[in-house]
Amino acid sequence: MNRNPIVPFILIIFLGIGLVFLLSSQGATTDEEGGGEDVASEEGSGGGESGEGEGGGGAAAGDFDAEGFARDNCASCHGQDFSGGMGPALAGTSLSVEEFSTVVREGRGAMPSFSQDQIADEQLTALHEFLSSQ
Repeated sequence: MNRNPIVPFILIIFLGIGLVFLLSSQGATTDEEGGGEDVASEEGSGGGESGEGEGGGGAAAGDFDAEGFARDNCASCHGQDFSGGMGPALAGTSLSVEEFSTVVREGRGAMPSFSQDQIADEQLTALHEFLSSQ
C-alpha cells in the first residue's frame, strides 16, 4: 500500500500552529495579570521602583504597599528575600534615602532607571524604609 505522506504532514503543521497560538494567548493573559512590566532588575530601589502596576505616582505613600511592590518588581533580580541574587542585597540596605533614590532614578549597571511616573518620591521613601527594616 502506498499511502500519501502529505496528510499527516499537514495535520502536524496545523496542530503545531494551533499550539503556538494557544500558548501565546495564554502568555499574554499571564503577562497582563502580573502587571506587565517585570523590570525587576532594579538595584538600589530594590526594583520596586518600577511602580508601574502598583500605583505609580498617583497613590499616596500611605496607600503604597512597599513589600508587594518590591516582591513584584525587585525580587526577580535581588532575591525573594532581598538578600541578593543577580543584583545586590537590598535587605538592610545601608544606602541613605538620597543614594537609594538616585540609584532608582538613574539606574546602575544592568539595573534600569525608574521615572517619577513609575514610582513617586514618597513611595521610594516608603520602599527604602521597608528594605532597610528587612
